[in-house]
Amino acid sequence: MRKALFRPAVALIALTVLVTTAGCGTSTSPPSPVRFGGGPKTGAALHTTPHGKRSLVQWPTKPITFQEESRVGGAGGNTPIGVTTLHGPKSGFTGKVWVWAPPEYYEKRNADKGFPVMEALPGAYGYPVNYWIGSDLKLEENLARWSKNGTSLPFIVVMPVLNPNDKQYYDGSDIPGQPKIGTWLSQDVPDLVRQNFRTLKTRDAWAIMGSSSGGFAALKNVLQNPGTFKVAIPNGPDIVPDSPLWNGHAKEERDNNPEELARRLTARGGPDVYLAFQDGSKEYTVLPKVRNFIARYGRGPVHTRLQIVPGGTHSAATYVQGMGEGTMRWVSAHMQGPTA
Repeated sequence: MRKALFRPAVALIALTVLVTTAGCGTSTSPPSPVRFGGGPKTGAALHTTPHGKRSLVQWPTKPITFQEESRVGGAGGNTPIGVTTLHGPKSGFTGKVWVWAPPEYYEKRNADKGFPVMEALPGAYGYPVNYWIGSDLKLEENLARWSKNGTSLPFIVVMPVLNPNDKQYYDGSDIPGQPKIGTWLSQDVPDLVRQNFRTLKTRDAWAIMGSSSGGFAALKNVLQNPGTFKVAIPNGPDIVPDSPLWNGHAKEERDNNPEELARRLTARGGPDVYLAFQDGSKEYTVLPKVRNFIARYGRGPVHTRLQIVPGGTHSAATYVQGMGEGTMRWVSAHMQGPTA
């Protein structure tokens, strides 16, 4: 159902993104190279850890140059969104990845601090663009505003493509015989961020968010990879795998089923994960499935919260609204903020 509901909306959103991203900020200059990295070798005195303190900062290891896609205006302070084509060394998959750092990341007072990360996944096919880069949804601008008013931590946002094409759904998973999208999302993309940004050496600083098919991928990946992600924000997700590519691979499909993954995580006693579900009140098909999952599996190490947006529909705009109405405050309360 997530795919049938999202298909018309995503076609429109993708078109909007391609037309409008150049107007995300206030800059009218041509695209330019962007580097987010900067390691402890520059300004060594600034990066000296106080005696007796163990630093949580993960310094960039292999920074590359991104191409500037657009800029984030308003509270975003004209900060750049960069894009690169990543050849995933662990998955073998090649796809585009967009990245953004909040205004606080560039402030001198934070030059020796690592920042939390949010991986943001789109709905439907999520190819060839990730619609969270679009100026219409204003995800980055809102995150910047929320961090300024104390509603949210300041997140680095990484936005990969979700699928290798717009013909099939891969459920954010390593389906046998197919591109290893699960490894791409859970290992290659986080590694790219670690190589290029000041991040933190703790799962407490990693969240994964997604809408519809991306919401399923976010839910599945935090339950499957709790050593990497502590928090998921599944927006209007399906609860079980439904790609036709699973045919003939029942065991592997079960190993990528959030219900089974939640059961296993609870049986082994953790680690704790936090699932911040979001749904519009008009999501009549999706919402009952989410409520049932919470009732059955929201116990022990699986902590859940449901943000219902009044009048909301199965749309990315609904989910951004919900993030500002309580989700990001709850998420941030369970995560590590910027620190040295």
